[in-house]
Amino acid sequence: MKFWKYHGLGNDFVLFEDFKSEIPADPEFVRYICDRHFGIGGDGILYIRKDVEADAYMKIMNSDGSEAEMCGNGIRCFAKHLYDFGIVKSEKMRINTLGGIKYIDVKAENGIVKEVSVNMGAPYLEVKDIPMNGNGRFINKKITAAGMEITGTAVGMGNPHFVTFQDLNDENILKLGPVLEKHEMFPRKTNVEFVTAKEDYLDVKVYERGAAWTNACGTGACATAVAATLVGICPTGKDIAIHLPGGTLSINVKNDYSSVQMTGPAEMVFEGEINW
Repeated sequence: MKFWKYHGLGNDFVLFEDFKSEIPADPEFVRYICDRHFGIGGDGILYIRKDVEADAYMKIMNSDGSEAEMCGNGIRCFAKHLYDFGIVKSEKMRINTLGGIKYIDVKAENGIVKEVSVNMGAPYLEVKDIPMNGNGRFINKKITAAGMEITGTAVGMGNPHFVTFQDLNDENILKLGPVLEKHEMFPRKTNVEFVTAKEDYLDVKVYERGAAWTNACGTGACATAVAATLVGICPTGKDIAIHLPGGTLSINVKNDYSSVQMTGPAEMVFEGEINW
């Protein structure tokens, strides 16, 4: 099976062109492929499949074998592959996901994509849509985890996120990541963002649902920007720099919260073949 290895700010993926939906997507296969010692290695697998509503369908599997609704870094890599290999010839494209259709603009130099901008759609703010147990919205409210009260904001970006701006030391952050991911308030688990507001950017550490600590998370960057506007740290309608361990993404939250725009790079690392 031919594959391509991509990364978006160090959040890495194995990509398969799976136009006939024949490549396995079961947990055993996914965990083997993503294993960094015995397989190719990656935070997840991206499958390019045909779609009747969009230019392509992106199926996303996390490294633990679970399926993800959406992946911000993954979709940039996915779009780059579609354009660079001539599968989609337009710099504007529509990619369908379990989290809905996303609208993409790529910027290419000499036929190679250098930057991808994604309209991630409107954030989900009602807890039932995130999904999270409860009613209304969960903005700057407390949740108990690992014997601590953590103040945070829940945001859905096609997948669930819990964003906290609380001042926490590294020891507590390492402890809280996996605990909050599986918190009973989130029936489908959640991604967790630990954020420190700096003068002109937000510094973010992400515990990704199904992949643990990650160098970058595109939906997490979007959720962080949305939460920052909701609690008054950042304004809507302006580019917000989100610093992640692997690099920086630019996020713009529309004034009426009708959409969130994410812009950032994507890189192909290598290609190869693997037997299964």
